[in-house]
Amino acid sequence: MRLNNRNLVSLSLVTCMLLFFVSCKPSAQQKVSAGSGTVAFASAEEEKIFTEVERATFQYFWDGAEPNSGLARERYHNDNVYPQNDKHIVTSGGGGFGVMAILVGIERKFITREEGRQRLEKIVGFLEKADRFHGVWPHWWNGETGKVQPFSRYDDGGDLVESSFMIQGLLCVRQYFQQGTTDEKALAARIDKLWKEVDFNWYRNEKNVLYWHWSPNHAWRMNFPVRGYNECLIMYILAASSPTHGVPAEVYHEGWAQNGAINQNPSGYGDIKLQMHHQGDATESGPLFWAHYSYLGLDPRGLKDKYADYGKENTNHALIHYRWCVDNPKKFKGYGPDSWGLTSSYSIKGYAGHAPGMKRDIGVISPTAALSSFPYTPKESMAAMKNWYLNKKDKLWGPFGFYDAFSETENWYLPRYLAIDQGPIVVMMENYRSGLLWKLFMSCPEIQTGLKKLGFESPYLK
Repeated sequence: MRLNNRNLVSLSLVTCMLLFFVSCKPSAQQKVSAGSGTVAFASAEEEKIFTEVERATFQYFWDGAEPNSGLARERYHNDNVYPQNDKHIVTSGGGGFGVMAILVGIERKFITREEGRQRLEKIVGFLEKADRFHGVWPHWWNGETGKVQPFSRYDDGGDLVESSFMIQGLLCVRQYFQQGTTDEKALAARIDKLWKEVDFNWYRNEKNVLYWHWSPNHAWRMNFPVRGYNECLIMYILAASSPTHGVPAEVYHEGWAQNGAINQNPSGYGDIKLQMHHQGDATESGPLFWAHYSYLGLDPRGLKDKYADYGKENTNHALIHYRWCVDNPKKFKGYGPDSWGLTSSYSIKGYAGHAPGMKRDIGVISPTAALSSFPYTPKESMAAMKNWYLNKKDKLWGPFGFYDAFSETENWYLPRYLAIDQGPIVVMMENYRSGLLWKLFMSCPEIQTGLKKLGFESPYLK
């Protein structure tokens, strides 16, 4: 959960995007080599900008990390204004995105493999000693002490969703290093132990659904059973895959999918239809991070179960955002084919869950929305990235890449960053470029077993 209950706010073009996910012959710009997974960029300029955005955004998790824990700070304000005096707060979910970003840094040679391993050892050391609750980390810690920082009055214990984002990242790290040097194998083994200590079964609260929170002080007071569809699919995949504290398939089908009700009244916009109903008050779609967080490691290409084709779902989700911003029914300044994407982010007044819809769209564009959608909308994402980089860099760019959000209508440009928005940019851009994190996560034998248990199909499953 993010601020303001993020989980609830928390056509040739269409044809080409859909076919991309069922292995059609892509266009030259979108061409992906089955052997190397290397994107052929349309120009040297595009490749240079792409790499620079990856490099700068990666630095949020490197130079911008909290020094004691090595983890991502929850937020970084380039204006050095912290109204809540929270620069030292680190985040389990954003930190999980960050460990994946470190692997990207190694592969892109932004850092050396040894530098990456040492930082990851520091992070794992922190995670081993920091507060946990039945193996589950809190949403926030004090990065200097490892003690839980309450997210809200009763949210002072384990956060299973944010911890699942961390585990998704750590499993990628385990796979990356498990056949390496003695030190690398030792790091992989420590991660394996942390993964196996997460008690997913406890977080059922003796029911066939997973609960978001548990607190030693308030028990189940938050009372938040997690049902789809939103950003939380990865939690159910991990719970089914756990070799030590796994849950039966009924928890997924009865809890997450609500015995099939997940497919009732599916969301959509115009002729772009979704297969599932997006939680909250949106009829068009939820915020675009729902197409990112669970799929940083979980490869949606060819991933299907009886509820959805997830490659198609995520592609259409991104296309809804693109089409909404191009149509621009509320006539906001700056919206168009080269400036689009709505998600939960900083906003004109605090923090908001931006999404398509007359109520949810308030004129704020969040660069992470389009940039993290590169695997789904490469042409449209590239157009936005080039426009922002070449034409608006003086207002939108800082030490860690594009700032979190902006509004041309309000002439509002806030020089601040959030970990949960920076991480998906690095990871999904690299997944588009090489499939790195997808290949690592999907190579986990437990994940393959868990997906089969839940009735999924995927090219990775034999």
